[in-house]
Formats: sequence, structure tokens, C-alpha cells
Amino acid sequence: MKFRVDRDAFADAVTWTARALPARPAVPVLAGMRLEVADTASDTLRLSGFDYEVSAQASVDVHAEEAGSVLVPGRLLAEIVRTLPPHPVEFHVEGSRALLTCGNARFTLLTLPLEDYPTLPAMPRTIGSAPADVFATAVRQVLPSTSRDDTLPMLTGVHLTFRGDTILLAATDRYRIAVREMWWKPEEVDIDTSALVPARTLGDFSRSLTGGNVDIALSTSDSRGAGEGMIGFEHDGKRTTTRLIDSDFVSYESRFPTEFAAQADVPVAPLAEAVKRVALVADRSTPVRLSFTSSEVVLEAGSGDDAQALEALEVNFEGEPMRIAFNPQYFLDGLTNVETERAFLRFVAPTRPAVITGTPAKEGGKPDFRYLVMPLRLA
Repeated sequence: MKFRVDRDAFADAVTWTARALPARPAVPVLAGMRLEVADTASDTLRLSGFDYEVSAQASVDVHAEEAGSVLVPGRLLAEIVRTLPPHPVEFHVEGSRALLTCGNARFTLLTLPLEDYPTLPAMPRTIGSAPADVFATAVRQVLPSTSRDDTLPMLTGVHLTFRGDTILLAATDRYRIAVREMWWKPEEVDIDTSALVPARTLGDFSRSLTGGNVDIALSTSDSRGAGEGMIGFEHDGKRTTTRLIDSDFVSYESRFPTEFAAQADVPVAPLAEAVKRVALVADRSTPVRLSFTSSEVVLEAGSGDDAQALEALEVNFEGEPMRIAFNPQYFLDGLTNVETERAFLRFVAPTRPAVITGTPAKEGGKPDFRYLVMPLRLA
């Protein structure tokens, strides 16, 4: 196996593929990254990583002199390519060693037994495509609301509902719920299915998305495909698959209030900056308190002998004056993921969930992003 490749393109493909490699592999061979040039005519290098749950594949154009395949330590290769000088990379295999040369830098890697490496799963059946940049934004908006508690797998995933030409992304950790609605182009116009996708895998893939479209492939217990309980994404020569979380998701729509006692129309950026400043004196268990009147909101944190902060900001408020408290980070996760310059904060009562949305594109329309957050009890 021997090829020559652009340094930046090679580094991008290696770094992206390395994300799927386990930090502590169950067996040593899973720490490997497979590099394969199927034939010299195609001049394409395929890189892949797999841990029996998540697979990642990337393709990059090379000048191939000899076809072949090799398995090398993936994380080490990723560390190497990030530090290479700006020169073309030459890579070739000699026996049990792989040699990488870039400018005056030269590295020798010991290879891993390729015959022990598992076969990557095939992509399930493609069910549609979505604008890559919109999909990436939607994932970013809901991802903070997923839980890190592995004892409740359902809360560690993002729930995707595919219904007609709409995708609904939802996530919750029991203290907040984030929901984003977006348009996509399904292969079947009457599609109505869902999938609970591990948040980490979805987040890693979405960060690589730029322009164009992302193809979505799905295989569930009630669909036809190359395996059950799997979802795949493909974009710009990169593809990933992951097993779905085998759990029912919460019925979240009923958790959103339909009637409100008060509403605030707030500037997103100034309010977010004010919350960040005031929260400097709040520890993890201390809330930020917001007191709304007809023309302003007063933000406070800290009390008694502790450090204290107070700041006032002009807002438009409708309803009886209200004083409510939030975990500052939870509140910011909703506010800063609103895409419009102004946001609506809707309240039922100081002890009931509040809802944050952006300004709808059309007057009277439905916002694309909704964020429900539980308040904290006021002292």
C-alpha cells in the first residue's frame, strides 16, 4: 500500500474518523483505524473506525501507487497528522510497519492485525435528506438538554421524529425540554417513524456539517433495511452509523403549557450577557432570580453574607409582576439557542415551567424552537 495525499485533506479525514474510536477499547484491535486503497484507478483512500456501537468512515482523494489496506493505532495517527508541516503526505506500508513522511518529518507506526478487525455495518436504507447547516443548528439547539446520566439511557439521546416533510428533534434531562422543528425531503411522503439517537454520536457528526445536504438512513424493528435498530448519516464523503437507544421516549408535547399568565419580550444578547455577569456570584446550587415588571427585568444572585450581584434591563412585559428563579446555565442554554434577536419568555407561575421561544417567522406563526425549563424554588 502506497499513496500521496494533501496534508490538510488527510488530517481532516483522520481527525474526523478518530472521533469514533473508543478511549478504552474492549479489545486492542478496536483502537485501530483502517486505511484502505481499493485500487489505484480510483485514487480514493477510505478511513474507518468501529467499536461495535458506532462506525465512522471518511473518503479522501489520493495519488495511489499501490492498493492495499492496513490497520494502525488511530488516536496516535490523529495526534501525528495534527502536527504535520504544510507539505504533502507520503504513506506506505512495509511488512508490519507503516511509514509516514511529510516534509522533513518521518514517523514509523506498528500495524495492528487486520484479520482481527470487525466488519463495519452496512448503511441502512436512506429515508431522506435535510439541509446540512439547518440540521447541524437543530442538533446544537437541543443537545444541551440531554442527560449525562447513563443509568437512564432514554435521557442520553436525541429523539428524532420523521413525519411527512418535517423532522422534530427533542431532548430532555427531566429539568428542561428542548424541541426543534425543521423541514426535510423524505423519500416517502407519508413517512411516520422515530428514532432515539445517542447524543454524543449525533453531536460529533453534526459538528462536521457545512453546506449541501445530509442523507439520513434508518433501520428500525418495523422497517426494512440492513439491520435493525440503526441510524446512519452521510455528508461530503463522511458517513457514520450508530445503534439506536432501545427505549421509549417521554411524551413531551403534553408537558408544554398551552395557557400563560405572563409574557416577556426580551433582547436575546443583552439578557444573556446580563445573566452571565450576575451568575458570576452564583455557585452550582444558587439560582439567578428574575423580577419582571411592565418595562424591565431585575436580575439578582447571591444573598446574605455571600457575594451579590444585581442588574436591570429594559424588556416588554405583559401580565402581573412576576419573580422567578432559574439555574443560570439551564436558562442560558435555552436563551442562547434562540436564532432571532428577540425572544419570548412565557410564564404560568413562579413554580411552574417557563417556555422560551424565538420570534416566529410570520406573525401568529409557530416558532421552530421551543425550550421548557423548570424554575428553582425561591427562598
